[in-house]
Amino acid sequence: MTQINDNFLKLPGSYLFSEIARRVSAYTQQHPEAKMIRLGIGDVTRPLVPAVIQAMHAAVDEMGTAEGFHGYGPEQGYDFLRSAIAQHDYAARGVDISPEEIFVSDGAKSDCGNIGDIFGTDNVVAVCDPVYPVYVDANAMAGRAGEYQAELGRWSKLVYMPCLEENGFAPKIPQEKVDMIYLCFPNNPTGTVATREQLKAWVDYANANQAVILFDSAYEAFITQEDVPHTIFEIEGARTCAIEFRSFSKTAGFTGTRCAYTVVPMELERGGAKLNALWNRRQCTKFNGVPYVIQRAAAAVYTDEGRKQTRETIAYYQNNAKVIREGLTQAGLTCFGGVNAPYIWLKTPDGVGSWEFFDRLLQEANVVTTPGAGFGPSGEGYIRLTAFGDADATKEAVERIKTMLSK
Repeated sequence: MTQINDNFLKLPGSYLFSEIARRVSAYTQQHPEAKMIRLGIGDVTRPLVPAVIQAMHAAVDEMGTAEGFHGYGPEQGYDFLRSAIAQHDYAARGVDISPEEIFVSDGAKSDCGNIGDIFGTDNVVAVCDPVYPVYVDANAMAGRAGEYQAELGRWSKLVYMPCLEENGFAPKIPQEKVDMIYLCFPNNPTGTVATREQLKAWVDYANANQAVILFDSAYEAFITQEDVPHTIFEIEGARTCAIEFRSFSKTAGFTGTRCAYTVVPMELERGGAKLNALWNRRQCTKFNGVPYVIQRAAAAVYTDEGRKQTRETIAYYQNNAKVIREGLTQAGLTCFGGVNAPYIWLKTPDGVGSWEFFDRLLQEANVVTTPGAGFGPSGEGYIRLTAFGDADATKEAVERIKTMLSK
C-alpha cells in the first residue's frame, strides 16, 4: 500500500487564514447585507504602478516576436533582475551581495517553506512566538516539529521564543542549542523591529553554534526610522550564518503577480557543503523559474519612475497604519507596530480571548481581523490588523470599532 507523509495528519485543523475565511463566509451567508471591511489577511489593494505595467506590456510584446521570445529561463533568475537587486537593495546600503547569491522565485512564502529541503530533519528549529504560520507548518510537514500539543497550542520539538510586551516583542536567545532560527523583521505579526545590537547577538550565536538564521525581510520597505537595519547582511558576520528572504509582494504590490528572491551567501557552509550550491541544486530540480514578463515587471521597480511610484504606494499604506494605530489608541486600546511595518498588533480589551474578540469585531463592526492566537501561544490576547486596505475603508473600520467599543 502507498505510504503517505503522516506528518500532514498531525497538522491541527486548517491553515489560519482558511479558518478566518470560513468564519467570514459563514457570517456573510447569514447576513448578506453586511458590508465587510477586511483588515485581516495582508493582501495589498492598490494597483500595480504605471512603470511596472508598462514594462509588462513591453515584455508581452517581446514575447510575440521571434527575436524577443523567451522560453525556459534560468532557474536562478535573469541577470538583469539579479543585478538590479544587488545594486539597489544591497550595494545602495553599503552591503556587498553578488547577483550569483540571489535566487529569484515566485514568493517569499514559497521560499520560507521550501528552504527546509536543504536541511536535515534532525535539526532543532527555533521560532518566534507569535510567528508567521508557514515557518511552523513547513517544519511540521517535514517532520522536524514532533507532535502537536493541542492543549498548549504548540509543537513538542520546536523551540518557541516568546515575544511579549514585557520584552518588547524581541525574542531572547534560547538557553539550549538550536540549529535553524527563523527571524522576521519588521515582524509579522507584531509589527516591531530589531536593533543592530539585537541582530548582532543572533549572528554571533549562529556563528558560534554553527546554526543558520533564516531571515524574513519581506517588509523592509516599510521601515521609517533611520537606525533600523533593512537587511541581516548589514550586520558583521551574517554572511557566514544567514539566508535572507525578500519579496515584491508588499513592496510593489506583487501579491497576485508573484515575484520574490532569496539571498544565500557564498561563504555560508554547513557540514562541509556550500548552502548556495545546495539551494541552486534544489531550485534547478524543482523550480522552472519566474516568467520573463514578471521579471521584467520586477526590474521596473528599480527604475527612477518605478521607485518613485512604489514609494507613493507604500506611503499610502503607511498612512493607513497611522490611522489605525492613532485611532484605536485614542479609543483606549493598546497598540504596537504600525511605525516600521504595515501591521498593528492590538491588545484585546479586558483580557478577552483572541478568537472571541475576532468574532465580536466580525459580527458587531463587520471588520475582519486576524486573531493573535493563530500565530502561536504568545499571540493569545491580541489581534493583528493590516494597513493594506482602501484608505476610506480603513478610516471607516476604525470608526466602526470605536462605535462598537462605546456601546
